[in-house]
Amino acid sequence: MSADTLDPAMTTLGWWGPATLFRCPFDPDPSRCDIALVGVPHSSGNGTTERDQHLGPRAVRDVSMAHRRVHARWALDPWQACRISDVGDVPLPNAMVNDVSVRDIEAYFRALDLAGACPVAIGGDHSISLPILRAIGGPGSRAGVPLALVHFDAHHDTYDGLPHWLGAVDSAAHWASRSAREGRVDAARSVQIGMRGHGDSDNDAEASTELGYRVFGKAEVDAIGIDAVLAETRARVGGAPVYVSFDLDVLDPTVAPGVSNLAFGDEGFRMNEAARLLEGLRGLNVVGADVVCIMPTKDAPNRITAVNAAVILFEQICLIADRIAGGDADR
Repeated sequence: MSADTLDPAMTTLGWWGPATLFRCPFDPDPSRCDIALVGVPHSSGNGTTERDQHLGPRAVRDVSMAHRRVHARWALDPWQACRISDVGDVPLPNAMVNDVSVRDIEAYFRALDLAGACPVAIGGDHSISLPILRAIGGPGSRAGVPLALVHFDAHHDTYDGLPHWLGAVDSAAHWASRSAREGRVDAARSVQIGMRGHGDSDNDAEASTELGYRVFGKAEVDAIGIDAVLAETRARVGGAPVYVSFDLDVLDPTVAPGVSNLAFGDEGFRMNEAARLLEGLRGLNVVGADVVCIMPTKDAPNRITAVNAAVILFEQICLIADRIAGGDADR
């Protein structure tokens, strides 16, 4: 039976057909899309916790097949607004060696950038953000300037006091500081949101502050409210090109138990709060995004972490698709 003789309803079923991110067409050529959905199955940048983050892209591909198609609050169908493809996974022939893999990831995303595609990546541990930012921000990139970073996380990831993380130089612990020091991120236009819990020292935020990041700890977000956080974020970012990085451990463990660095004790964001924060970035010049640190083998049986990772990815896709389609920044 050929595809054109199928009942059209079959193509809407989450459990039918080859698994791609959000049932997008699989096309490894980034020149044929506006938004490139990319799997980055990488785990060797954070070796201190369970190391199966490389299984994240496969898990999210599976559950995203059943995701709804239209952003209800924006009346936006991103799949109609622009060309979106699942371009596949980054080839990582040296997957067990972090710093070699980081170079491979950078080369892959540099090719995407050269082709004109905006990347939305599913990882993978948080070390993947550094090579992506090296590829799409600063000198040599299409943007040509450092990017503003909107970073959601329970941790700062600016631990530059360590020369390496158990042998990984460009690790999940260093990416947010290295990208700023290398001129790929403009920390003076960037924010870090959601940090919480007891720290490893009494100055965990010091490096972020010295670099110029505005840090909104979870306690401050609760105190001043999401609207105030968004107002300051939007004023700070201005018209700069923006990269949105979302570590799933910023979510509360009740809605994201399958992550690599669970932050216990203090409540994380609920999904409605995460959605409000992401939707509040509408109209900014978002040029790329990622979701990281899902651990499928630690997820609940209903795969709630993977499902919520797909929800976050969908919001990021819509931010870029809305911009490409000329959405109203004031809405």
